[in-house]
Amino acid sequence: MRSGNPALNDSTFNSFRDGSYESSNAMTISGAATKTMILLGLCFGAAAMTWGMVAGQNMQGAVPWMIGGVVAGLIFGLATSFKPTWAPVTAPLYALAEGLFLGGLSAMYEAQFHGIVFQALLATFGTTFSLLIAYQFGIIKATENFKLGVFAATGGIAMMYLAMMLMSMFGMNVSIMSMGWLGIGISVVVVIVAAMNLVLDFDYIEQAAQNGAPKYCEWYAAYGLMVTLVWLYVEILRLIAMLAGRSRND
Repeated sequence: MRSGNPALNDSTFNSFRDGSYESSNAMTISGAATKTMILLGLCFGAAAMTWGMVAGQNMQGAVPWMIGGVVAGLIFGLATSFKPTWAPVTAPLYALAEGLFLGGLSAMYEAQFHGIVFQALLATFGTTFSLLIAYQFGIIKATENFKLGVFAATGGIAMMYLAMMLMSMFGMNVSIMSMGWLGIGISVVVVIVAAMNLVLDFDYIEQAAQNGAPKYCEWYAAYGLMVTLVWLYVEILRLIAMLAGRSRND
């Protein structure tokens, strides 16, 4: 099995396929869904803090919290990925950290383009629920070719962002948002790939539950979904901003 999401990789659930855990201690899909809602609630709660700071013109106060959120999110994210048994503790901390960053970032975009955050949230959760329904009814299936394609596309995007980051360190302006219609096209592709990762996440959660993964994997699976949702939201937010900026200039 393959997943474009590094949190849900091949080795994550392989050791649980014998279904050796008792039903009371085994992961369930409903349990993973509940844990995901908890993480989303924590993320929104933390986001409200930095959102309020930025909206209240306290940018100097918000920036340290946002930077701290990025650093802490990376630390807790890596800790969760390398030590899934820590997920019941590190996954909520990851959600809180991401919320601190996303709240401030969203407020900055909202200050430039009124209503953009609501549009991005609506698009993110609308896409998520639409894909979930499509997956449940078998309209979209996570076949091996599908997984391979999404995995390759996600890896390509990661390499592109890494190259852009390295180039920017040498003073080269290579931001997608500065590329005009080409940048918009690239952003659309990135959003589609991010959305397709949700299908792989749904598939992995379903297989983990069927294979009798231990209870803590509900938190780990919720963390994996959060990683994809954060990525999808940020990309949609950026895409809408690019379109709005283009329309304003025209």
